[in-house]
Amino acid sequence: MNIKEISFGNFKSLYNTSFEPGKVNVFVGANGSGKSTILEAIGLLSAAMTDRVDASSLQRKGVRLSASSLYKSSFRGLRAKPTIDLSLEWEDEERADTFRYDVHLTTPTDTDYWKYHSEAFLQNGEKKWGRSNASQNQANNYIGFFLIDENPELIKGREIAKFFSNYGIFQPNTLTLRGTVPDPNQMTPIGLNGGRLAEALQDIIKVQDGDIRFGSIYMDDVLEMIDWASGITIDIPKKTSINSNIPTTRQIIEFSDRFMKNTAKFTGYDASEGALYLLFMLCLAMHPQAPSIFAIDSFDHALNPRLAKKITQVFCEEVIKNNKHVFLTTHNPLVLDGLDLRKDDIRLFAVDRDKNGYAQINRIQVSDELIKEGQPLSRLWINGRLGGVPELI
Repeated sequence: MNIKEISFGNFKSLYNTSFEPGKVNVFVGANGSGKSTILEAIGLLSAAMTDRVDASSLQRKGVRLSASSLYKSSFRGLRAKPTIDLSLEWEDEERADTFRYDVHLTTPTDTDYWKYHSEAFLQNGEKKWGRSNASQNQANNYIGFFLIDENPELIKGREIAKFFSNYGIFQPNTLTLRGTVPDPNQMTPIGLNGGRLAEALQDIIKVQDGDIRFGSIYMDDVLEMIDWASGITIDIPKKTSINSNIPTTRQIIEFSDRFMKNTAKFTGYDASEGALYLLFMLCLAMHPQAPSIFAIDSFDHALNPRLAKKITQVFCEEVIKNNKHVFLTTHNPLVLDGLDLRKDDIRLFAVDRDKNGYAQINRIQVSDELIKEGQPLSRLWINGRLGGVPELI
């Protein structure tokens, strides 16, 4: 399955824009340019396509809840449109068919539920199914019918809805990763804020042929990125490793420090937050039960610049290997240096506001001329050569 295009209309700063994603999609731009809004718009599309749209379904996907009037674009001089318009186009590479799902939503008024103004499903440009408020047979317009309608024309297209159903915007925070506060948005196998990280890691850390494996790579390769660590294990809390006054989960991450005695193990509560974020990213990319499509807002959070570059390289490799789709935002230039843009599956986008304030998404493809300059992507971005930077004096 290959996602060809995602389009947004009248959602916050995304008045009329679209982009063609790869497997790994990285968005850069000034603060307030609309990067996080793109992730939320995909979350709104996921909710609409797979069930219904309300506060609960949006929160489960990591979408910030706004006042109803703030979901729609409200630029000066702009004639108000009644609906938020979202579209997803994809292709089935085995059948060589192209599909598209369109949905038009109205924001809540007297209830918590968004209304479906219309839905449509197209195959190879031909409309195969649809529903609209204009139809006399309009069913419950608070429920999406793409997954539940018995129309046989929909069978070929429903695989994408199931693929999209577990989409979430992950924003790990240190306290949740340490296991001292619960995750309000727990998913399988790991919560949107990093909850149950230890349990998820226990699933993928295995001994194979005498070697310790971390998912599909060797544990030694992970330890090279956490240069002070000589070992990572999952265990139950013990008085010798965690203070009894600290709230904790049933399973904890234990680290061995290569500079300390073998008996001096310590938990994720005492470890550097960068190590926990790194394990979180790798777990999302490798765990077989992790979503096939997801987003991470502020991918570089808590990471040293050089570590950010290395984890980006490994993360991209694992996402592509496991046939996942991921959408990332970053402000760290070294993340860009970890991207191999020669691979079409890895795509970089600049998000900028035009003269009217509308967010625009433009793919950055490095030309031969730029490559010949011999400058890394990080320097080109900082110098304003790629877009996605504020115009500061």
